[in-house]
Amino acid sequence: MVIRNDTTRDLAGAAASLLGGDLPLGIRGYDGSYAGPAAPPVTVVIRSRDAIRRILSAPGELGMARAFVAGDIAVDGDIYAALDALRDGLDDAFSHPRSWGALARLARGAGGLRHRPVPPPEEVRLHGRRHSTSRDAAAIAHHYDVSGDFYRLFLGPTMTYSCAVWDDPSAGLDAAQEAKYDLICRKLGLVGGMRLLDVGCGWGGMAMHAARHFGVRAVGVTLSREQAERARQRVEEAGLADRVEIRQADYREVDDGPYEAISSIGMFEHVGEAQLGTYFSRMYGLLAPQGRLLNHGISRPAGRGGIPRNSFLQRYVFPDGELEEIGTVVSAIQHAGLEVRHVENLREHYALTLRAWVRNLEASYAEAERLAGEGRARVWRLYLAASAIGFEKGEIEVHQTLAVRATAGTSGVPLRPAWEREPAPLHVGL
Repeated sequence: MVIRNDTTRDLAGAAASLLGGDLPLGIRGYDGSYAGPAAPPVTVVIRSRDAIRRILSAPGELGMARAFVAGDIAVDGDIYAALDALRDGLDDAFSHPRSWGALARLARGAGGLRHRPVPPPEEVRLHGRRHSTSRDAAAIAHHYDVSGDFYRLFLGPTMTYSCAVWDDPSAGLDAAQEAKYDLICRKLGLVGGMRLLDVGCGWGGMAMHAARHFGVRAVGVTLSREQAERARQRVEEAGLADRVEIRQADYREVDDGPYEAISSIGMFEHVGEAQLGTYFSRMYGLLAPQGRLLNHGISRPAGRGGIPRNSFLQRYVFPDGELEEIGTVVSAIQHAGLEVRHVENLREHYALTLRAWVRNLEASYAEAERLAGEGRARVWRLYLAASAIGFEKGEIEVHQTLAVRATAGTSGVPLRPAWEREPAPLHVGL
């Protein structure tokens, strides 16, 4: 049963018409109107005229995101169901002739567009040369210099903000994150006494795991002040201060090689295409002969564009973030003088990880709002859920790429490494 008020006049009916008609969700307007199924899995609530003004003044994803982050639009129910329904409807809502009448009715209902609300304070625009050390530091500060307690709410006790590796969907987030660290350590061939550099170390999880379980001496670097302080505290509490050092630094500032191994987990998205040569050349220069690099980063499928500069991700989540196609990454690694030995796509694993994060966030949502503010909590709910859908649909990928600094044709990599002989922990058919 579909319920609609007079769609020529009411807000909900006009919004439903704009989005293509019979969507599997409900729309409720601030004027009391409703359009949609009698018992929808989710209802989108339009709370104010500013919601309409934001959407019409920035048609598409950005306007909708601004309205959601500002609290002018709310999602009552399953966030995934809302995103699945809206993403298709928004694609042509502002270009199809059938939408023009609905747009006119919405504009009239909002009192015109002369008053345009300012973007929410969580929106950021950076200044200076793109991917300079100072601008990269500002981008990292925007994303990561938030209370560590906020991140712990959804990341869990491992404080690991990257794709986990799941033996099975029921394995549990913490176990899957430990499995990811263990897999990387085995790919790097870590043994006691080695020096490990962890680039973009976050809250210290990889460095601590490698020191505790593989006996290495680890240096972790991060641009985030909040992360560096919290990571040092965690290292001290774990009794690993004699084996793990945390620095607040840019990867371009590290100059105390050689290291037998380098891990880079979940920071590659911040490097930028123009800096790929610098990044991998820097990794090459820091590695000892036959030393290994494990680069773990989000990528885009071939033929798919990068992150638009006026997108929700650029304005609210990862300013200056860039995604490269894995072929481009492999070529850049080899142009820097490293030899690529193994590439693994963990796309399905990231979908499972993100859904676990969303469950954790929604279970402690009131506390998330207290720690980070209502707007930032909304940013993360939208970002994590939308990303999970993106990985599930194959619109985003994540790859682990192992490379080695071979010398005189000798890589030091076994003919059949242990991680290749073991069954791949891949769950198919999410």
